Amino acid sequence: MTLAQEPSSLQFECETGNYHTFCPISCVAWLYQKIEDSFFLVIGTKTCGYFLQNAMGVMIFAEPRYAMAELEEGDISAQLNDYEELKRLCLQIKRDRNPSVIVWIGTCTTEIIKMDLEGLAPKLESEIGIPIVTARANGLDYAFTQGEDTVLAAMAHKCPKSVKEEEEKEERNAIHKLLNFGRKKEDIKQEESEYKEHPPLVLFGSLPDPVVTNLTLELKKQGIKISGWLPSKRYTELPVIDEGYYVSGVNPFLSRTATTLMRRRKCKLIGAPFPIGPDGTRAWIEKICSVFNIEPQGLEEREAKIWESLEEYIKLIRGKSVFFMGDNLLEISLARFLIRCGMTCPEIGIPYMDKRYQKAELDFLEKTCNEMGVTVPKIVEKPDNYNQIQRIYELKPDLVITGMAHANPLEARGINTKWSVEFTFAQIHGFTNARDILELATRPLRRNNNLKELGWEKLVKEEAKI
Repeated sequence: MTLAQEPSSLQFECETGNYHTFCPISCVAWLYQKIEDSFFLVIGTKTCGYFLQNAMGVMIFAEPRYAMAELEEGDISAQLNDYEELKRLCLQIKRDRNPSVIVWIGTCTTEIIKMDLEGLAPKLESEIGIPIVTARANGLDYAFTQGEDTVLAAMAHKCPKSVKEEEEKEERNAIHKLLNFGRKKEDIKQEESEYKEHPPLVLFGSLPDPVVTNLTLELKKQGIKISGWLPSKRYTELPVIDEGYYVSGVNPFLSRTATTLMRRRKCKLIGAPFPIGPDGTRAWIEKICSVFNIEPQGLEEREAKIWESLEEYIKLIRGKSVFFMGDNLLEISLARFLIRCGMTCPEIGIPYMDKRYQKAELDFLEKTCNEMGVTVPKIVEKPDNYNQIQRIYELKPDLVITGMAHANPLEARGINTKWSVEFTFAQIHGFTNARDILELATRPLRRNNNLKELGWEKLVKEEAKI
């Protein structure tokens, strides 16, 4: 009789084929803030409108640049003219806001009734004089964060190609003079000499401006210059993307964008782990350096300092277990980081898995597990909720990272949970933001420790006073 060996390689399963995630049209929440000269028009029913109102109600004090084009019974029974109604709405948007681009977000309803948004957009675009980007962010085909993926894939088609050499030289000189106005020539030459010779590199993925600056500076330290970001802060500043350009993604859910850049724009994808956690950030930079034949400098010391600064959080979770139910497609990267922090992870649920795009991350997860001496997690694509909850009851993990729908029922049964949506909206990329990931992950555990210290009787009395 022999003992069963613990799996040392990744195991994949697929259960139901259903998505149990937040709606992908919520990508509007962060994209309209990122692309400052845009306007998002969500074409759907009142249900979509209610969802957006609730999902983005926290932003009530900001002036939003999104709206709902609500489909009525007449539209659904094909009695009304889609083109004329969309034209009326877009002209009103142009008059009121005059954006540089209007993004049409298709929903489940437009998919079911087969609205030809891609066919309507070019004609209307030429008529009203504003570019229109069409993205299918419906919950039938896409999970939560893949809404951003469909928008960026559509925008990749709109990225300009290089202009003629003479025009490009004139434009570059004009921009160069503008950017360096009032600076000494010696400072300008010194800054340019910091970069090494390498092919153009474009990064894709929507990140807050401080994180963009942070990652840009990390690559600058290695002598790598970023030619542009997709998306950029303004639609009019979309990066030039030509055949042969190198591209790299910063998020695991952008597989459609990666495919579009490779197939349609003939770019070369740098397959690297994602810059989440100090280990992932180091691996991401090292991979980009290796592609450009650049020897990375000081990354080991940089990573070691970050780990040292995180010790107060790590000691709270070391030896504990975490279970991912699956919601935002960040699960593999977060699990890899938490395993490096000393946790164990029996199962990673994920709504959608593109093994080609996430290959480097999957390999890194397996390597991390082997180095830490823990069992490699089982990865379950499109998990069945009922079966998954039964497994949670059996495994009794210390923490479950889940969508909002399951958090309260699990908490009522004495299981610590954390909303996965919080990791989507938090700044988690780069060396310096690793603390934010652990701040979120340890919050339920710290809360429980505080409750134990206070004692239930004292807590009840305090609440009664309030």
